Amino acid sequence: MKKKNRPIFLQKLIDFKDKEAIKVVTGLRRSGKSSILEVFRDYLQDNGVAAKNIIYMSFETLENREKTYKEVYDEIIKKAKAAKGKVYVFLDEIQQVNKWELAVNSLRVDIDCDLYITGSNAYLLSSQLSTYLSGRYIEIKVLPLSFKEFMAFNSFPPTMRDDEKFALYLKFGGMPALSEYDFKNEESINSVLEGIFATVIMEDVIKQAPVRDVALLDKIINFLADNIGNSVSISRIKNILVAEQNSDERKITATTVDNYIKLLENAFVFYPALRYDIKGKEYLKTQGKYYMVDLGLRNQRLGYKNIDRGYILENVVYFELLRRGYKVSIGKIGDKEIDFIATKSETKLYIQVTESLASEETRERELASLRMVKDHFEKIVLTTDVLFTGTSEDGIKIINLIDWLKE
Repeated sequence: MKKKNRPIFLQKLIDFKDKEAIKVVTGLRRSGKSSILEVFRDYLQDNGVAAKNIIYMSFETLENREKTYKEVYDEIIKKAKAAKGKVYVFLDEIQQVNKWELAVNSLRVDIDCDLYITGSNAYLLSSQLSTYLSGRYIEIKVLPLSFKEFMAFNSFPPTMRDDEKFALYLKFGGMPALSEYDFKNEESINSVLEGIFATVIMEDVIKQAPVRDVALLDKIINFLADNIGNSVSISRIKNILVAEQNSDERKITATTVDNYIKLLENAFVFYPALRYDIKGKEYLKTQGKYYMVDLGLRNQRLGYKNIDRGYILENVVYFELLRRGYKVSIGKIGDKEIDFIATKSETKLYIQVTESLASEETRERELASLRMVKDHFEKIVLTTDVLFTGTSEDGIKIINLIDWLKE
């Protein structure tokens, strides 16, 4: 099978090639990290790096997974000595090895190498790696396919319109593995998504920390998936789950709910968006939102519900902004809300997302909060309503969402 390239990530690896820092590629399991590094290894060989100077170990295999950190270190040292000059070392899902960070840190010091590692849990960076390397690493965050990548990865009938492709994207999501399947075979796709999600929960959530109540974890997953784009708090989630539980079930506490949500964040299943008070210029500690990393995984859990379309579109825009390198928060201005404030370097975008602008009431609601922001940064309404796109009101651009995603 021909390898599928994701140019945005390949270019990042090329830009950081031969830099001293360790390249740490993180993201949801099966989101494409290993494939991106495989394409990069081909790039190295195409640009003069000898095959024996490229050392690759996958810790998804039983053979390597059972190795100690010392055995990993010794094997790479042996291969490095057999090669001439700098070696490029790739360690895929290295967190499977106990005390792996000792091997990585020693390799960085002991041989002339360029190090690349992948991991499917943020714990990789939050404690172990950062402690041992004191900031000498660069994180490259991988997400499932964008809509633009989704169109490039999959085959469609030549007469299929972009909005029809977008409907498939909203339903099945952007996991790269789906490119091997026909979208008409929903049963096979759902089986693939179910398997991916089960593996993520088992390997990257439950195995990473004590989970005493798996049933509660499952309820939290379903609650967050069903409430993407809704303002929530830990206490509200706890209260709702307590109200639903049977009397003989384990007592639910806010601390447990908070811990389980953090585990899901660390496994890159859910991403939080904090609220930012535009006038007060501060982040608020309450009533943030959560978005789910892939809509296909969400729909496999909950079933596809078209009534959620407004929040589904928000979910798409949130992750597209992350892919484009923005830091994303929810805007609060007075008693109104702006869906997203996206910041990057000296750039800032204020974005509203809506399916339709057909009614005057909806149009006024979406524009009103943007009008309240008095700075000079760009203000945008993204919509699938083709009747209003390409226009502007009071300097606020109204842009077709699908066209924006294809940029």
